[in-house]
This record gives sequence, structure tokens and C-alpha cells, in this order.
Amino acid sequence: MPKKSSSGAPRARIEDIAQRVGVSKGAVSFALNGKPGVSEATRQRVLAVAEELDWGPNSAARALSGAGTSVIGLVIARPAKTLGIEPFFAELTSGIQAALSERGFAVQMQIVENLEAEIEIYRRWWREHRVDGVILVDRRDVDPRIEVINSLGMPAVMVGGPGAPGEIPTAWADDWEAMTSIVDYLAALGHRRIAHVGGVPEFLHSKRRTEALDAARQRLGLDELLSVVTDFSDQQGASATRRLLAAAQRPTAIIFDNDVMALAGLSVAMEMNISVPAELSVVSFDDSLLTSLTHPAITALSRDTFDFGHRVARLLFESLQEPMPAGAARNLQLPTPVLQVRASTGAVPR
Repeated sequence: MPKKSSSGAPRARIEDIAQRVGVSKGAVSFALNGKPGVSEATRQRVLAVAEELDWGPNSAARALSGAGTSVIGLVIARPAKTLGIEPFFAELTSGIQAALSERGFAVQMQIVENLEAEIEIYRRWWREHRVDGVILVDRRDVDPRIEVINSLGMPAVMVGGPGAPGEIPTAWADDWEAMTSIVDYLAALGHRRIAHVGGVPEFLHSKRRTEALDAARQRLGLDELLSVVTDFSDQQGASATRRLLAAAQRPTAIIFDNDVMALAGLSVAMEMNISVPAELSVVSFDDSLLTSLTHPAITALSRDTFDFGHRVARLLFESLQEPMPAGAARNLQLPTPVLQVRASTGAVPR
């Protein structure tokens, strides 16, 4: 009996694709496996028909046996160059892999440039039975991935803000409380002009940090300085810092949304002959060796990112073993990062 696709219809065979395209089964095999022997035009026709027929090359044995893949997927929609130098994701994925290895699972990671490409990978992985579940990062304020994952019936965990009933499980730390702790500390040092070099505004954690900063400014009666939007890279972090420090009323403190940008901002201050912390205080929202080994060492929010990843993976295993009832919510709130005061912050210049 023909196997069923994810939609319940009989799953297509190589013979079906060959008949539709008008080529041999061998040509279809070459095209699907990326081997030479067919023209590029034929390859594209074969791939298009395979997609249309919901054909998955790795599904046969597992679809019959019901066995899993022992693989968890992780797709990150950020520029690869930026991720290559950001310690946060290295520590997070290390914690995820450690937890997966304890149960004989592996992680399949892919980096893409945008959200549309990320969603397409989820559809393909699930159609082809390549993963047992996925871990999503960088939750959006309005996130189309949630509806897609739910429609597929794909086990998943979202790393980001708290989830709502009926959504996929989430693991998160309170970015609002964390940002508030930074602003309160800087205000206690006498700073009134506090700038913010933020990240991608569509990310929920970026939005919550910016909103928390604005609320703290109003509560404490601080000067209004807009948050500068970046892609989290050192280049954009440096560029934003130059603009802020070249202003007629430059800030006396800058909060950076990650350690890479904080280090770039510190370098710009040195380049512009602005002393840290005598004339400018610098704070990072992420802590790492980058912040502790530089001179001066950078004040930063500290947390155990490896443990964060470990607990995210365990939450996904809970979902694999016991799916949530309809309308329920499964949220794991992790400890709020704690401010680690170092030499990059000091009292406001007089």
C-alpha cells in the first residue's frame, strides 16, 4: 500500500515524478540527489514536481516503522558573518547539543538570510522526516513561524518572550527586568543621558528592551535619547557609536544589546579619545570572555548561557514525550541575568 504524506494522501513515488516530468526513473534519481547526468532545466522540473507531489526522499523506512530520526533542527535567520563572532549562540548551541547527546540525539543547524527561507526549511524537514522537532530562536513580536509549526504538528520550542495559550512551548528570561536593572544602576551613578545601541526591532527581546528603557527613562526623569537600530554586528555597532558620540549632546552612558557591539563601541570611544569610564560608561546586555578580557573590562549582564541551551533542549524533550493539550501553555522562565559590574562604568562626569 502506498505510504501517506503529511496531508494524508498517498505519498508520491519516484515513478510518479518520472511520469509527470517525462523522464526515466534514473534521471529523477540523479536530479533529486544532485548528481550529474541531467540538464539543469530537467533538474529544476524534477524538483518542482517533487515539491508539488509532497515527495520526501528520506521518509520510506521511517514512515513505515514509525521510528524517529534522533535529530533536532535549529535554523537561525541571521547573517552568517555576524553569527561567526557572537559568543552567545556558540554557548547556547553547545548547551543544546550537550543535552541532546545525553539522549543519543544530534542537532542539525542551518543558517539562512531571512524568515521566509527559515520557514521553508521547516516545511521541507518535516515533509522529508529529517527531524523529530525544532528549536526556534529570535521570537518576533508577530511571529508567522508559530502558525506554520502548529499547522505541521511539529514538536518545537521557542526561545524568546512568554508564550500564549495554544502556542508552542517557550523558554525565556525577562529582558524588561534585565534592562531596568541596567538603567537603575546607571541612574544611581548620576547618568541622565543614556543611549541604547539595540538590535533587530522585529525581535521580541529587542522590543522589550527598548520599551523597558523608555519606561525607566520616564520613571527616573532621564533625558530622552532614541535607541539606535542595528543588526547586532560589530560594524553597525561601531557606526552607531560614532554617531552618538559625535552629537552635540553626546550620551554619558551607552547600553549595547550584545558583547560584540559593546567591544566595538569601546574601540570607537578610544578612537575618538573619549575616556572610559571617566567620560563614557559602557554596558553590554551579554556577558562573555570578550567583555571580561578587554581593557577596561566591560560591565555586563551575566547568565549561564550553556545551561540556558541545556534547559531549552530538555523542554523540547518534554514536548516530545507529552504534547500540550489544546489551549494549554508550557513556559519555562529562566533566571533574569544579573549585572556584573566591571571597570567600564563609573560616576557621571562633572
